[in-house]
Amino acid sequence: MTVYTLDPVNDERWGEFLERHPAASIFHTPEWLEALRRTYGYKPVAFTTSPLGCSLTSGIACCGIASWLGSRLVSLPFSDHCAPLAEDSGALTSLLTLLREVVDREWKYVEIRPADSLLAECEAFEESESFFLHKLDLRSCREDIFRNLHKDCVQRKIQRATREGLTQETGRSERLLTQFYRLLLMTRRRHGVPPQPLAWFGNLIACLGDKVRIRIASKDGGPVAGILTLQYKQTLVYKYGCSDEKSSQFGGMQMLLWKAIEDAKTDQLTELDMGRSDCANSGLVTFKDRWGATRTRLTYLRYPRVRFHPIRNATQGNISKRIFACMPDGLLTATGRVLYKHLG
Repeated sequence: MTVYTLDPVNDERWGEFLERHPAASIFHTPEWLEALRRTYGYKPVAFTTSPLGCSLTSGIACCGIASWLGSRLVSLPFSDHCAPLAEDSGALTSLLTLLREVVDREWKYVEIRPADSLLAECEAFEESESFFLHKLDLRSCREDIFRNLHKDCVQRKIQRATREGLTQETGRSERLLTQFYRLLLMTRRRHGVPPQPLAWFGNLIACLGDKVRIRIASKDGGPVAGILTLQYKQTLVYKYGCSDEKSSQFGGMQMLLWKAIEDAKTDQLTELDMGRSDCANSGLVTFKDRWGATRTRLTYLRYPRVRFHPIRNATQGNISKRIFACMPDGLLTATGRVLYKHLG
């Protein structure tokens, strides 16, 4: 069997293939890939067993990253999950075998990020990183979903947001993006990491259009919380969230997520993908658990086996977190612009 390459941004077969495949997500789409290319200079490529001119029956979308952290293929950078797509397990095994041959010739390693376990088909791969993935089933009625929310930490926060007179504004305007980014900068500083480049969010809006929605919660005219969601097929993805810690008691984040769920119900969506969480981040994991979401293990896989993982070591040390937390805003954002293209 031969492996073929295609440009998933410009080859019309890729979008048609995604519409047919049940495991396709927003992270597979040409628009997401184009936003990655515009922001970080990555070159998207898809590997398939389908010859040129034929409809696709399989595919793995990747970006090549040339970096001082190691030249590698990633499927996909800054994407919570991006499963290899195939007709069945046999076709998947063949596709992954061909991918390994490509990596042996051209790259240091490849990392794949399947939403479901692929260990049976990936014997040559090793576990790279592990996270929790939360998904909320939206097929129940609105009242049942609300009833399953944690009474004290979610339900009462939503009710308090109403009493406090918090307002919500939704859209993709430059003003909302500016408010969102200011809140993101506050949040990333608290966590001791640089913010993603502002251009990344601008490119998401430019490329994905109405699939992107920014929601800002305000009190007395001042923004206190923000979320950015993505929509694809029947799934709403909660991708980014941020807030002003001084106003967290007002329930802005809870109100925004609940409004997003209500809108998803109106649009007849069936699932809220709440994204990945570091297993050690008990606060974030607990926050998502309290929404009644189902928690599963999200395991990234690498080939060949790599014992040292410079990316996590470069970004998660206690010393670096303390330095980032003390940086002036301008320097912190500049650090993010330089650093993120190497991290994908």
